[in-house]
Amino acid sequence: MTYCLGILTHQGLVMASDSRSNAGFDQVNICRKMHTFVHPGERAFVILTSGSLSLTQSVIALLRDEFDAGEGLARVNSFYAAARVVGDCVRKVSELDRAALERDGFNFNINLLLGGQVKGERPALSLIYPQGNPLSATHDSPYLQIGEVKYGRPILDRGIVSGSTTLEDAAMYALLSYDATMRSNVTVGPPIEFLLYENDKLELDRYRRFSADDSELMLIHRCWEQALRRAVEDLPKIQFNACLPNLP
Repeated sequence: MTYCLGILTHQGLVMASDSRSNAGFDQVNICRKMHTFVHPGERAFVILTSGSLSLTQSVIALLRDEFDAGEGLARVNSFYAAARVVGDCVRKVSELDRAALERDGFNFNINLLLGGQVKGERPALSLIYPQGNPLSATHDSPYLQIGEVKYGRPILDRGIVSGSTTLEDAAMYALLSYDATMRSNVTVGPPIEFLLYENDKLELDRYRRFSADDSELMLIHRCWEQALRRAVEDLPKIQFNACLPNLP
């Protein structure tokens, strides 16, 4: 399984992905799900992938070929156009592989997060569906998830506030979201890749990879658990009745 997360703040973007890929209980591998496309000073994009590894690899290969040839993401003049370029590549792979997959009982399973900025625009974040259509993050919905999303969502709903959550704080909420997901679901696991993008930087220079034995990751995990338990202990106590009331 996979968990990928993008958060859009007033200061920039947080993009994060796990690296665990599994095709059954006895076939677990490490595979990178974060991919970057950058022309410094002009455009910077980050793509996170979820779903069938063979399909996502095909989409990234098409995008990379176009980019290296000066086409596709290398030429778009808006973020929306970039999202459409990614969607077009998803459709190309669908035309190649969907019929054969479905004939053998497999779904065309692919979702992507695209984050970044084109010079002259503000940073943006979109989710690309298997049909190739994009969904944009907004002021009211500033983060997008793909993969195993349910365990890491509550901390984001409580913590991320559009217009006030800083880039650094958003990164911490993202890390706690991963901590909750990895604690409850063994199919999501390290290494965890984090990338912070600051508004108008138009280059990617803030990256971190957390391995399973990363000392800082383990310290944050331990401190968060201790703080959470203290917070529960400090809550007002529940008042109980002396006996069960007579219910109709």
